[in-house]
Amino acid sequence: MRTVKRIIKIHQVDGYKVWCLFNNGQSRIIDFEEVFRKWNVKAGDLEFILATSLGAFQQIELQDGTFVWKNVELESTDEDGKPVNHSYECDPIVMYEMSKPDPTRGRELGLMIRQARLELGLTQEELAEKSGTTKHYISKIENNKTGIELSTLSKIIEGGLGKSLRIEIV
Repeated sequence: MRTVKRIIKIHQVDGYKVWCLFNNGQSRIIDFEEVFRKWNVKAGDLEFILATSLGAFQQIELQDGTFVWKNVELESTDEDGKPVNHSYECDPIVMYEMSKPDPTRGRELGLMIRQARLELGLTQEELAEKSGTTKHYISKIENNKTGIELSTLSKIIEGGLGKSLRIEIV
Protein backbone atom coordinates (compact mmCIF):
# COMPACT_ATOMS: atom_id res chain seq x y z
CA MET A 1 0.00 0.00 0.00
CA ARG A 2 1.35 3.43 -0.93
CA THR A 3 1.87 6.03 1.75
CA VAL A 4 -0.25 9.13 1.32
CA LYS A 5 2.03 12.13 0.91
CA ARG A 6 1.85 14.66 3.73
CA ILE A 7 3.95 17.70 4.51
CA ILE A 8 5.53 17.51 7.95
CA LYS A 9 7.58 20.71 8.05
CA ILE A 10 8.01 24.01 6.25
CA HIS A 11 11.76 24.67 6.20
CA GLN A 12 11.60 28.10 4.59
CA VAL A 13 9.42 30.48 2.60
CA ASP A 14 11.17 32.93 0.29
CA GLY A 15 8.99 34.88 -2.09
CA TYR A 16 6.70 32.37 -3.74
CA LYS A 17 9.03 29.42 -3.10
CA VAL A 18 8.40 27.02 -0.24
CA TRP A 19 11.01 24.54 1.00
CA CYS A 20 9.33 21.70 2.89
CA LEU A 21 9.79 18.18 4.21
CA PHE A 22 7.40 15.41 3.19
CA ASN A 23 6.59 12.34 5.27
CA ASN A 24 8.63 10.14 2.92
CA GLY A 25 11.73 11.96 4.19
CA GLN A 26 12.25 14.04 1.07
CA SER A 27 12.88 17.75 1.29
CA ARG A 28 11.41 19.45 -1.76
CA ILE A 29 10.91 22.93 -3.21
CA ILE A 30 7.58 24.17 -4.50
CA ASP A 31 7.71 27.24 -6.75
CA PHE A 32 4.20 28.67 -6.47
CA GLU A 33 4.78 31.17 -9.29
CA GLU A 34 5.17 28.12 -11.52
CA VAL A 35 2.19 26.39 -9.86
CA PHE A 36 -0.09 29.39 -10.37
CA ARG A 37 1.08 29.67 -13.99
CA LYS A 38 0.34 25.97 -14.62
CA TRP A 39 -3.07 26.39 -13.02
CA ASN A 40 -3.67 29.46 -15.21
CA VAL A 41 -4.84 31.48 -12.19
CA LYS A 42 -6.84 34.57 -13.15
CA ALA A 43 -9.07 37.18 -11.53
CA GLY A 44 -12.05 35.52 -9.88
CA ASP A 45 -10.13 32.34 -8.95
CA LEU A 46 -9.66 31.57 -5.25
CA GLU A 47 -5.88 31.44 -5.76
CA PHE A 48 -5.80 34.90 -7.37
CA ILE A 49 -5.19 36.73 -4.08
CA LEU A 50 -2.28 34.38 -3.31
CA ALA A 51 -0.84 34.74 -6.80
CA THR A 52 -1.00 38.54 -6.78
CA SER A 53 -0.23 39.41 -3.15
CA LEU A 54 3.05 38.17 -1.69
CA GLY A 55 1.89 39.28 1.76
CA ALA A 56 -1.24 37.13 1.48
CA PHE A 57 0.75 34.19 0.11
CA GLN A 58 3.32 34.30 2.90
CA GLN A 59 0.63 33.69 5.51
CA ILE A 60 1.00 30.02 4.58
CA GLU A 61 0.70 27.60 7.51
CA LEU A 62 0.96 23.87 7.93
CA GLN A 63 -2.07 22.11 9.34
CA ASP A 64 -2.55 18.33 9.41
CA GLY A 65 0.07 17.77 6.71
CA THR A 66 -1.42 20.32 4.33
CA PHE A 67 -0.63 23.91 3.33
CA VAL A 68 -3.36 26.21 4.63
CA TRP A 69 -4.06 29.91 4.16
CA LYS A 70 -6.50 31.02 6.86
CA ASN A 71 -6.59 34.46 5.24
CA VAL A 72 -8.33 33.01 2.15
CA GLU A 73 -11.75 31.58 2.90
CA LEU A 74 -14.10 29.41 0.90
CA GLU A 75 -17.81 29.69 1.48
CA SER A 76 -20.00 26.61 1.26
CA THR A 77 -22.98 25.08 3.00
CA ASP A 78 -23.22 22.17 5.41
CA GLU A 79 -25.67 19.27 5.13
CA ASP A 80 -28.38 21.48 6.68
CA GLY A 81 -27.84 24.21 4.11
CA LYS A 82 -26.22 26.57 6.62
CA PRO A 83 -23.26 28.67 5.43
CA VAL A 84 -19.81 27.41 6.42
CA ASN A 85 -16.39 28.99 5.84
CA HIS A 86 -13.25 26.95 5.22
CA SER A 87 -9.64 28.05 4.89
CA TYR A 88 -7.99 27.55 1.50
CA GLU A 89 -5.83 24.38 1.35
CA CYS A 90 -3.51 22.80 -1.20
CA ASP A 91 -3.54 19.03 -1.57
CA PRO A 92 -0.13 17.68 -0.44
CA ILE A 93 -0.13 14.99 -3.14
CA VAL A 94 -0.51 17.67 -5.82
CA MET A 95 2.16 19.76 -4.08
CA TYR A 96 4.54 16.78 -4.08
CA GLU A 97 3.94 16.17 -7.78
CA MET A 98 4.57 19.85 -8.60
CA SER A 99 7.70 20.10 -6.45
CA LYS A 100 11.35 19.42 -7.12
CA PRO A 101 13.94 17.77 -4.84
CA ASP A 102 15.84 20.24 -2.65
CA PRO A 103 19.52 19.83 -3.57
CA THR A 104 20.63 21.82 -0.50
CA ARG A 105 19.22 19.27 1.94
CA GLY A 106 21.83 16.63 1.30
CA ARG A 107 21.88 13.71 -1.04
CA GLU A 108 19.16 11.14 -1.16
CA LEU A 109 20.00 7.95 0.74
CA GLY A 110 19.11 5.79 -2.27
CA LEU A 111 21.48 7.72 -4.49
CA MET A 112 24.27 7.41 -1.93
CA ILE A 113 23.82 3.63 -1.77
CA ARG A 114 23.68 3.32 -5.57
CA GLN A 115 26.85 5.38 -6.02
CA ALA A 116 28.74 3.36 -3.39
CA ARG A 117 27.57 0.09 -4.97
CA LEU A 118 28.66 1.19 -8.45
CA GLU A 119 32.03 2.41 -7.16
CA LEU A 120 32.61 -1.09 -5.79
CA GLY A 121 31.49 -2.67 -9.07
CA LEU A 122 28.62 -4.54 -7.43
CA THR A 123 25.29 -5.38 -9.01
CA GLN A 124 22.10 -4.92 -7.01
CA GLU A 125 21.88 -8.70 -6.76
CA GLU A 126 25.42 -8.98 -5.36
CA LEU A 127 24.76 -6.23 -2.82
CA ALA A 128 21.52 -7.92 -1.80
CA GLU A 129 23.26 -11.25 -1.29
CA LYS A 130 26.04 -9.71 0.82
CA SER A 131 23.58 -7.77 2.97
CA GLY A 132 20.89 -10.43 3.41
CA THR A 133 18.18 -8.62 1.43
CA THR A 134 16.76 -9.01 -2.06
CA LYS A 135 17.61 -7.37 -5.38
CA HIS A 136 14.04 -6.02 -5.48
CA TYR A 137 14.48 -4.37 -2.06
CA ILE A 138 17.85 -2.83 -3.04
CA SER A 139 16.21 -1.44 -6.19
CA LYS A 140 13.38 0.08 -4.14
CA ILE A 141 15.86 1.70 -1.74
CA GLU A 142 18.04 3.08 -4.55
CA ASN A 143 14.96 4.55 -6.23
CA ASN A 144 13.60 6.01 -2.98
CA LYS A 145 10.45 3.89 -3.23
CA THR A 146 10.59 2.55 0.33
CA GLY A 147 11.67 3.48 3.80
CA ILE A 148 14.44 1.60 5.54
CA GLU A 149 15.02 0.52 9.11
CA LEU A 150 18.30 1.49 10.71
CA SER A 151 19.29 -2.15 11.27
CA THR A 152 18.74 -2.94 7.58
CA LEU A 153 20.66 0.17 6.54
CA SER A 154 23.52 -0.99 8.74
CA LYS A 155 23.49 -4.44 7.08
CA ILE A 156 23.61 -2.88 3.61
CA ILE A 157 26.32 -0.32 4.42
CA GLU A 158 28.54 -2.43 6.65
CA GLY A 159 27.84 -5.96 5.46
CA GLY A 160 27.06 -5.33 1.81
CA LEU A 161 29.26 -2.37 0.96
CA GLY A 162 31.97 -2.96 3.57
CA LYS A 163 31.77 0.67 4.67
CA SER A 164 31.12 2.34 8.02
CA LEU A 165 27.78 3.90 8.81
CA ARG A 166 27.90 7.27 10.52
CA ILE A 167 24.75 9.23 11.27
CA GLU A 168 24.98 12.91 11.94
CA ILE A 169 22.31 15.37 13.00
CA VAL A 170 23.26 18.89 12.04
